[in-house]
Amino acid sequence: MSAARTLRVPGRHGYAAEFSPYLPGRLACATAQHYGIAGCGTLLVLDQNDSGLQIFRSFDWNDGLFDVTWSENNEHVLVTCSGDGSLQFWDTAKATGPLQVYKEHTQEVYCVDWSQTRGEQLVVSGSWDQTVKVWDPTVGNSLCTFRGHESIIYSTIWSPHIPGCFASASGDQTLRIWDVKTAGVRIVIPAHQTEILSCDWCKYNENLVVTGAVDCSLRGWDLRNVRQPVFELLGHTYAIRRVKFSPFHASVLASCSYDFTVRFWNFSKPDPLLETVEHHTEFTCGLDLSLQSPTEVADCSWDETIKIYDPVCLSVPG
Repeated sequence: MSAARTLRVPGRHGYAAEFSPYLPGRLACATAQHYGIAGCGTLLVLDQNDSGLQIFRSFDWNDGLFDVTWSENNEHVLVTCSGDGSLQFWDTAKATGPLQVYKEHTQEVYCVDWSQTRGEQLVVSGSWDQTVKVWDPTVGNSLCTFRGHESIIYSTIWSPHIPGCFASASGDQTLRIWDVKTAGVRIVIPAHQTEILSCDWCKYNENLVVTGAVDCSLRGWDLRNVRQPVFELLGHTYAIRRVKFSPFHASVLASCSYDFTVRFWNFSKPDPLLETVEHHTEFTCGLDLSLQSPTEVADCSWDETIKIYDPVCLSVPG
């Protein structure tokens, strides 16, 4: 693996990292003080140059920030979510912020995602209050609230293929697929027998969703037949905190864990584990794969570091 470009942020524990869909090398990181248990949060916007990672913007909020997503229609705009139940909209063209604060959730908001399909601009958020909300960023209140989960919602992700469709993963051990048009749940999958902390949609198959759970396993689900997973990936030794499908390879995905590692997988291979990256000394919570560079990965950890690197397995053809 090439040497990681590292930025240390003293007193800030990383929760989420997301590459800009517009600007190569620009990265957003949502962080919290005191491991997110107390204190404030900081949104960091980083750029890469020859000397490594540089902070382009730093925005503080009065509670821990747990997730971040970039706007899909404005290169300057991001959304974060926090422990006080609110969503914050930020503009990197301005040195201060936020632009807007939307507060309806009654407990911590743990996940936020901007819609991926053309023709709609929506934000989805999931909370410890057991609800999912869908927002129009131009309107000050949520468009609809989705109920049904029976525990904390850890992950909400839009389908990159189907307009108005998103997935959610919860401490109630289910993966659920929802439809904004009907304001209801389409599919409920009892995906694990432990809390599910993350899910993601395959970029090349509209029917394939992956879950990562406290049982240390990743499972792939074909939404046309959910009786059993189409793959299971084992290797992590503690809970899987986040999973992301590759934007460049249909069967490649990455996962990060409370075992401090990031692992890369190809679920189509008999031996699916491609590589294990061990460069953190605490829980690794944030993970993203660049949309601009097929080899570039970013992660962040509770060890107060953010890293961008090129794992060997993505640099080698096949």
